[in-house]
Amino acid sequence: MEDFVRQTLLYDLYGDLLTPHQRAVYEAVTFEDLSLSEAAQQYGISRQGVHDLVRRVDKILGGYEDKLHLVDRLLSARECARQIRESVRKMEAAGPAQREELDRLLEQTDRLAELI
Repeated sequence: MEDFVRQTLLYDLYGDLLTPHQRAVYEAVTFEDLSLSEAAQQYGISRQGVHDLVRRVDKILGGYEDKLHLVDRLLSARECARQIRESVRKMEAAGPAQREELDRLLEQTDRLAELI
């Protein structure tokens, strides 16, 4: 998986566990694409301080994932939902009674996909 997508998922799941200052600086550099110098000026810290904070936050988020595995579980659940949907699509030629059940299954798969 692309590093940026993984970091985004990590931040989405664990970002609330960071301090407000960590969140603000990390978002500025990672998501708003501010340079280290621009973020340093905006937050009144050194360029090295911004660099260290971003690296530290990456390690913190990675540590949470190492313990909780929420990103891995999320990606596994998405893959399961995709496989269910694919299997149902292959079975669509079934008779009317089975078709009704397949529609319910598809509906539940869609709900699952929205939750994850």
